[in-house]
Amino acid sequence: MAKYFDVHPDNPQPRSIAQVADSVRSGALIAYPTDSCYALGCLLGSRDGTDRIRSIRQLDNRHHFTLVCQDFAQLGQFVQIDNDVFRAIKASTPGSYTFILPATREVPRMLQHPKKKTVGVRIPDHVVTQALLAELGEPLLSSTLLLPGEEEPMTQGWEIKDRLDHVVDAVIDSGDCGTEPTTVVDFSGGEAEIVRRGAGDTTRFE
Repeated sequence: MAKYFDVHPDNPQPRSIAQVADSVRSGALIAYPTDSCYALGCLLGSRDGTDRIRSIRQLDNRHHFTLVCQDFAQLGQFVQIDNDVFRAIKASTPGSYTFILPATREVPRMLQHPKKKTVGVRIPDHVVTQALLAELGEPLLSSTLLLPGEEEPMTQGWEIKDRLDHVVDAVIDSGDCGTEPTTVVDFSGGEAEIVRRGAGDTTRFE
């Protein structure tokens, strides 16, 4: 059974956040809120966590996993960014964007796109997610919590707990965080290519 954490959306309880972070370090797969919708997350480099996300969402090996980072300094450890791209991403973070960029050697090969050697990265604008990332001290490997055959992600923590009780280890409930996923911008070719229009404004990338 998944542990259930009722966390205040504006003033997350440090004890609860610490417990979730400890669970992640121990190999847990969690469902947690972001500034666009709920996501599944585990420790970077956790093959078990990666396999479980693929199983829950029925993903193939071409799926771009996302490294959810606390800040720009952390993000920069995992992707290669030139000056123009740096400025464009810096101006848009934190926010509801996922950026696809060439991966550095810090990113496990199993997380990279098999042909492009790229990875998705984002810095969320969500108090609870930021508190968890600060406590964890490293990115969360993540994927949108969108179940096979469904058009929209689940938005309620209690519903996620009810439906995924035996396939995730913990659920953070901080209230409804919406159903619109991030806007995805691919910078791996040097120019901005909008792959998916979502919660983030695309104007600056067009």
